[in-house]
Amino acid sequence: MLTLFALVVVGFIAGKLGYLGGDFDRQLSRLVINITCPALILSSAMTGTLPDRRYILPLLLISVLTYLLLTAAGFLLPRYLTKDKSHQGPIGFALIFGNVGFMGYPVVASIFGYEAVFYAAVLNVVNTFAVFTIGTMLITGASSDKERFEKKVLYSTPMLAAYLTMAIVALRIDNIPTVISQPLTMLGNITVPAALLIIGSSMSQLSLRTMLGNTTVYATTLLRLAILPVGVHFLMKLMGFAPLVVNINTLVIAMPVATYGTILCLKYGKDTTMITEVTFVTTLASVITIPILVMLLF
Repeated sequence: MLTLFALVVVGFIAGKLGYLGGDFDRQLSRLVINITCPALILSSAMTGTLPDRRYILPLLLISVLTYLLLTAAGFLLPRYLTKDKSHQGPIGFALIFGNVGFMGYPVVASIFGYEAVFYAAVLNVVNTFAVFTIGTMLITGASSDKERFEKKVLYSTPMLAAYLTMAIVALRIDNIPTVISQPLTMLGNITVPAALLIIGSSMSQLSLRTMLGNTTVYATTLLRLAILPVGVHFLMKLMGFAPLVVNINTLVIAMPVATYGTILCLKYGKDTTMITEVTFVTTLASVITIPILVMLLF
């Protein structure tokens, strides 16, 4: 985590110096989401040893159960964390959704190896669907607006990469030519440093007040990074899921708040103050909480 955080610091400094930020960050984010991240997902099944296909269905099942539990928490707990109803939706979003794409994949790759990115990608299928349905409802305050969900999300480049990678693993296709696998691996390797630089750069644009947060932000951070992941971890162990499945699922949901929360607030014209504060504080705190969770639980 210190190694990863060092890149976040570089991104922060580069943002302050003007090397990163603005349009460059937006374009780099698009590059990561639509090109390098899908390449990373695909290359996770081209490391020489195919991931175990027996984990695909358990990963999907544990992800569905996890997001059902987190959704319940996201709708019930915010009312006890703040009386401001305009902040309850963003807090609910923060409790449910972690930053899988920008931070989850790098951390999973660092702890479990690059081949484990495939398992995180399987978990992220349910996460992505939930972000643009349940997450959008929380941010907008709409409970039954079907138009809020954009079906094209299910056919976005990262999702297509996840589907294709699952097919490769399920069918045990292990003779992919190096002329395909090597460029994908090289592209995928860009994801980790680029994503962390973007996170650092986005932090450099925040005000001091946003960085300091408040009691609501700290309580949300404690729930997001510690209480909910630990609770889900032990519950899934009791339900009999394989240790690897439980551990990767726990790590994925222990990530800081997903940047999609801020994006959705901007898209629908909602106040970004609360979601920005909790995103920053959870990102900073995760440098400490993730290693502790790994040492204590895995």
